[in-house]
Amino acid sequence: MCCNECTYCAFRARNRELKRRALTQEEIAHEVTHLVEEGHKRILMVAGESYPGEGFAYVLRSIDTIYRTTSGRGEIRRVNVNIAPLTADEFRQLKGAQIGTYQLFQETYHRPTYARVHLGGKKVDYDWRITAMDRAMEAGIDDVGVGVLFGLADWRYELLAMMQHVEHLERTFGVGPHTISVPRMEPASGSDTASHPPRPVPDTEFRKLVAILRLAVPYTGIIMSTRETAEMRRETFALGVSQISAGSRTNPGGYAEEERYDASQFSLGDHRPLDEVVRDVAALGYVPSFCTACYRLGRTGADFMDLARPGEIRDHCQPNAVATFQEYLEDFASPATRAAGEAMIRDTVAAMDAPIRLKTETMLEAVRSGRRDVFC
Repeated sequence: MCCNECTYCAFRARNRELKRRALTQEEIAHEVTHLVEEGHKRILMVAGESYPGEGFAYVLRSIDTIYRTTSGRGEIRRVNVNIAPLTADEFRQLKGAQIGTYQLFQETYHRPTYARVHLGGKKVDYDWRITAMDRAMEAGIDDVGVGVLFGLADWRYELLAMMQHVEHLERTFGVGPHTISVPRMEPASGSDTASHPPRPVPDTEFRKLVAILRLAVPYTGIIMSTRETAEMRRETFALGVSQISAGSRTNPGGYAEEERYDASQFSLGDHRPLDEVVRDVAALGYVPSFCTACYRLGRTGADFMDLARPGEIRDHCQPNAVATFQEYLEDFASPATRAAGEAMIRDTVAAMDAPIRLKTETMLEAVRSGRRDVFC
């Protein structure tokens, strides 16, 4: 459900081709059950800018439902949130709901383009949207994620403008964005704009902008979504991408009802399940991490940046990545993925410096002995 008229989005208010649906709390729990039984530990909760019947309270209830839903050893340990800009008081309530990262994309920083593609609803207010991160920070949410919907305006302009936004956050709050997302526009039902982007970004230029981002903001997590193909996601790991989604759906109810692809917000490029993505990542030489330690330890905002900027966060990330990967392999992985993962863990631990290796081996032993949610 959404009150906005964004010309590139299938969920836009005037799109009559879409069969709309708002999930009940019971349906949300059913969706989460499917996700935790696959092994997911982190969820990004996305909502339109209309909440059925109860307003912003619907968002808070939904976060609580996600955290309370478990199945066997499956649980969600951190909910990240992508929702419309809030007031300062609402951001304080969101902080109180124990979210991880608050994520919001400006979509385009180019004001004339922004006006052309946002034709109705609250989202027409460019200034209200671009100042949302300031209100979130002032309300105590110190992990935020920014991004651009590439394809609306010249990617060079977007990149420079986003860097100015990053610089503003660093200068004002001493904390830059925890993540930067780089979605490219994909076809969406009832949207000619989505099918024919005004300023499409070719693959070569897309790889270039990812590399530029990694050089410009070395401390941030760069997120590559399932909008992109498996091949593009593989290639951009080497260019600086550090976080990916897996097994995503963009239609409400899409996890419990896998065959339903109507009412999707946009098309996906990578439909592989989590297990296959994890196996692929390990085969490429990277450790798939399900870590949520920093949130649990309050290692966010300035505390996180103090470790991330000089690269010292690695001493925490490596042991936590390996321990959470071992947990996934034991509880959820297919035999093929477990075999590939165990080999990756052996090689990774063997290459560690002695103090980090000792810490990691201790954590691994705890996981193999039956402990869960082991972190440092």
